Amino acid sequence: MRFRPFSLLFVLLLCGCDKPATTDSGGVKSDNTGVNVRDRDADTKTPIDQNENKVDIDITARIRKQVVDTQMSVDAQNVKIITQDGKVTLRGPVKSADEKKKIEDIANSVAGAGKVDSQLEVAP
Repeated sequence: MRFRPFSLLFVLLLCGCDKPATTDSGGVKSDNTGVNVRDRDADTKTPIDQNENKVDIDITARIRKQVVDTQMSVDAQNVKIITQDGKVTLRGPVKSADEKKKIEDIANSVAGAGKVDSQLEVAP
């Protein structure tokens, strides 16, 4: 009988398919189903809403560069930055109120005061 590595891989994949959803230390499922349901709302901005004009792309890129250049958490560096007609929406989890403020300050310095809608969430 010949050994077939793909058959073994297939069996291993099947064995892992019946795992239940993992939970965090508080017993809450560690998936983002609730966030995904919320994001289906037509009024909720997602990265697909980013305008494709040069000015909006430049604003988003400048904010992203400054955020990534900081010493913040990976979550903070991966927040959603969506710019439409010069107005910036910030979305996603951050580790602390300090990170939230730093990102908001960066966005305000680039886009201008009053042009930032922060929907950042401090993770529990």
